[in-house]
Amino acid sequence: MHSPLDRDLARRIGPVKAARLYSNIVSPPVMFAVLGLILALTALPNWQGWAWAAIYGFFISLLPILFVLYLLRRGIISELHMSDTRERHLPYISAVLSALFAYGLVQWLNGPPLLACLTLFNTIELAALGAINVFWLISLHSTAVAAVTIIVGLVYGWGYALLLIPLVLSVCYVRLYLRRHTLGQVLAGLGLGVASVLSLTLIGCW
Repeated sequence: MHSPLDRDLARRIGPVKAARLYSNIVSPPVMFAVLGLILALTALPNWQGWAWAAIYGFFISLLPILFVLYLLRRGIISELHMSDTRERHLPYISAVLSALFAYGLVQWLNGPPLLACLTLFNTIELAALGAINVFWLISLHSTAVAAVTIIVGLVYGWGYALLLIPLVLSVCYVRLYLRRHTLGQVLAGLGLGVASVLSLTLIGCW
């Protein structure tokens, strides 16, 4: 695979800059933070819903981001998107542990079942991605956007899921345009996202 278009600062102009910005905005932590908020408020449309959304967002989104930024500041990783799979090991391990802690917290405090399912999904998804990452750079962006779309379909109806198709296509296109992933890596990510979500329906989730 060619070097990512946005890896060098000099190339982050025009369409490349816009694509990188979009990719950062619709990053997996952001997508799941928004989904967590929606699911929490669906279950508890009051201050408790907001509180659970904040707890979920902290452990699933904010804490892993802060850890990556710490590694970047210390020079342990060379760039935010971590094109080198070897740089992703620590972030994946920390994210799995954080998601597992969040799942335990939701279960222990009798939190919203939908949020329990989402934290369990995050744990399984991140563990699978971490294992695959040992030998292959699968697309986390496409995994996340596929999962979000399927969860929305299962919880709110497939009409709402269809509204997210432009998001799915744009996220995948941007990752390919920036040369962050190959087509195979993007398709594998989509498949993993769908399979991970559907597997949880076997234990009564969603």
